[in-house]
Amino acid sequence: MSLPPIEQQLFRRVCGKYATGITVVTILDANAVPQGMTANSFTSVSLDPPLVLFCIDRRTAFLNHFEVGARYAINVLEEEQQEMSSCFARASRDRFQGVEWTPGVNGAPILKGVLASLECSVSQMVEAGDHLVIIGQVMHATWREGQPLVYFNSSYQSLRTESSAS
Repeated sequence: MSLPPIEQQLFRRVCGKYATGITVVTILDANAVPQGMTANSFTSVSLDPPLVLFCIDRRTAFLNHFEVGARYAINVLEEEQQEMSSCFARASRDRFQGVEWTPGVNGAPILKGVLASLECSVSQMVEAGDHLVIIGQVMHATWREGQPLVYFNSSYQSLRTESSAS
């Protein structure tokens, strides 16, 4: 039995019912200029070896900075970093303007105040429809206590409840 393909708008709406954290993927370009983009399509893949993935639209220029072996960072945003998420989601030439960062162990930009960071090396790039799945081996990671920035139902949300807010 074959079904007709699902309509894009319906698919997007249904996927919006899955809550995700928000990350900013960062990398230094060939001229050592920091580049970054907001990504909520991020997940862990394997513990041994430690692998993570994120998905990137094949039409975006940000993809040009990635190849097997490239070093990058996944910055997991903290609940107060909604503006940073919006900044790195905009079509802008210099998304790093006014953004504080330091080079990580692998050189990739680590954004100030993030909840966690994973420094990775691209191990695979897999074509998947209109996106590329970037699989990276985690080489270094840091974290701190706090609450994540969450996206659900097409808007930012908070994990805080009445009892945890007091």
